Amino acid sequence: MAWTWRFEKADGTEVAPAVQPEEFTTQGDAESWIGELWKDLVEGGADQVVLFDGETKIYGPMSLHGNDE
Repeated sequence: MAWTWRFEKADGTEVAPAVQPEEFTTQGDAESWIGELWKDLVEGGADQVVLFDGETKIYGPMSLHGNDE
């Protein structure tokens, strides 16, 4: 299965990411990618993300904003 991210506005509507992700082979690779690029994603209009393993939702929505929102 491929690990993928869904990018959303705060209300849950899907948005296109500012940085196009790949399909990741591990959860750790997907999480590392978000950890490196979350600021670019926020600047591009994403507020939160949801992680999927294939069609299975693993967790989320997870805010891309810090506690200082």
